[in-house]
Amino acid sequence: MSEFPIDLKQFKKLKLDPSKGQLSSEEKSTLQHNIQLLRDAIVLFTATGAARGVSGHTGGAYDTVPEVCILLALFEQSDKYYPVVFDEAGHRVATQYILSALEGSIPAEHLLHYREAESKLPGHPELGLTPGVKFSSGRLGHMWPLVNGVALANRDKTLFCLGSDGSQQEGNDAEAARLAVAQNLNIKLLIDDNDVTIAGHPSEYLKGYDLTKTLEGHGLKVITVQGEDIDSLWAGIAAIVTHEGPAAVVSKRRMAPGIPDIEGSPHGHDVIPVKSAVKYLSGRGLQQFASIYDSIKPHPNPYLYIGSTKEVGANRVVFGEAVNSVLDGLSKEEAAKKVMVIDSDLEGSTGLKVIHQKHPEVFIPSGIMERGNFSAAAGFGFEADKFGVFSTFSAFLEMVISEITMARLNNCNVLSHFSHAGVDEMADNTCHFGVNNMFADNGLSDVHSFLYFAADPAQMVAIVKRVFFERGLRFIFSTRSKVPWILKEDGKTKFFDEDYEFIPGKDEIIVEGKAGYVVTFGEMVYRSWDAVLRCRQQGLDVGLVNKPSLNVVDEQTIKKIGSSPFVLVVESFNQKTGLGSKFGTWLLERQLTPKYAYMGTTKEGCGGLWEQIPFQNLDSQSIISKIKQLSQ
Repeated sequence: MSEFPIDLKQFKKLKLDPSKGQLSSEEKSTLQHNIQLLRDAIVLFTATGAARGVSGHTGGAYDTVPEVCILLALFEQSDKYYPVVFDEAGHRVATQYILSALEGSIPAEHLLHYREAESKLPGHPELGLTPGVKFSSGRLGHMWPLVNGVALANRDKTLFCLGSDGSQQEGNDAEAARLAVAQNLNIKLLIDDNDVTIAGHPSEYLKGYDLTKTLEGHGLKVITVQGEDIDSLWAGIAAIVTHEGPAAVVSKRRMAPGIPDIEGSPHGHDVIPVKSAVKYLSGRGLQQFASIYDSIKPHPNPYLYIGSTKEVGANRVVFGEAVNSVLDGLSKEEAAKKVMVIDSDLEGSTGLKVIHQKHPEVFIPSGIMERGNFSAAAGFGFEADKFGVFSTFSAFLEMVISEITMARLNNCNVLSHFSHAGVDEMADNTCHFGVNNMFADNGLSDVHSFLYFAADPAQMVAIVKRVFFERGLRFIFSTRSKVPWILKEDGKTKFFDEDYEFIPGKDEIIVEGKAGYVVTFGEMVYRSWDAVLRCRQQGLDVGLVNKPSLNVVDEQTIKKIGSSPFVLVVESFNQKTGLGSKFGTWLLERQLTPKYAYMGTTKEGCGGLWEQIPFQNLDSQSIISKIKQLSQ
């Protein structure tokens, strides 16, 4: 790839003294120069993510460039500052990458490989993966508490943490605020309050949410400024830096200011489209740089699968459509009385948007507050004839384990949809891997919470319709990636056709086999089916079992497959905590002793999209290799 077209060597080192609350004309000019340089660069290289189809989160990193430039000037001025630009928002990773380039840890031209597979530039910063990156981040609300600990270990330093109106919605930050005030930690928060999150505008869906009042209520000194007024921003930062103890600057600004197509819009949260980037660069007189996008193309998976359709569907979207089909059978009044669906700022990503649009009578838009929102769904389902529906990413299931336990102890009815399960197409990388989903089944043996994972869109519909009004806690998983429809062995007929009936707890034999069986679920079904079919073409009589009920033993099926020569579990969950880690025990408990192996996610991610699966050695060829090894 060509050299980075914007010369980052034009960045001018600057020293700023916070005892002087007003910028000189020269300091202001230098700051404005640096801000514009980095903003141009961020637009330019994050748009390469759009060009290669891997997305990229432009707006947040672009927004906070003024704060970052000021922090760099403070670090130059004194060693009393802890010289790391901690950031609560992992999706602002472009900031960390451009800082790595500025300090020479990575060459500037490498930025043009943004979020590409194996480039070590994934969608959230990972310590130890990318040269120059100084911390891992990515789950909102997790950074300020950690920075508190760094501050406790470095009482002689002033620490900074970039925040946002999104990350401040998490309860973790309220806890962090209380500790910071109680211990009088010298932490300074620089919060980008752009009133934009994925689902919309907090001022609209979280009435009463006010960052300044909230933080002042915890005891912090808070100064609210206009973030695009550099004099106002500097005066605010200078004031909190010279204040002893925890303090915050809340910077009010429109998201992506100065980028015409996405300014002030939730679209600014995601990557800037190439056309919009070209328009922005042209407006800046940098249109000559736009040619870099010409050679960047999406890199589709070249592998052709057999045993499934070429057509694909998004199970995470189908979930919402299936819920609508259930609600369609109720009157508006009955639906509102019986069902409550609550969002956690991800309605467009987890399938709830279609429910919001078609059945607003049951829908509660809410913020980035997974714990509280899950418990609200549980509370709605506290009575026997009422049902709460909750949804978020599978990675965040780990954040609501305690709430799940309390909902179970209160006999609540909650249907949870955790999308983005596994690792497939997870460009945001390891922090967003949904691989510990079996944690949802954390009750004692006197209760059971079913975990379901559909193999294709047809099965997703069947599962939702079957279990929607069942009592207790039910969990349905889906991937970020689209999946094909599973075909029968004839290669023509859909396995989950109109005659299919989903039965909770029942394993499904896709094909019988005398040599042994592969047991799998979710997005690994079509991949395993491809591997099994190719083995069968070579004369190896391997069978395939789809296990849509993950945490229930189907006694009839396990006896059948456990009496065969081998059993291989294939999944993209964490190999340490997934189905495979349990299935061997289930076999032994029944005195079944086939050769046994299991394949799952074992490594931190590689970025990219479809590349995550082969990187974990979960592609069809790896499955075939393991089958042949077990067959010897």
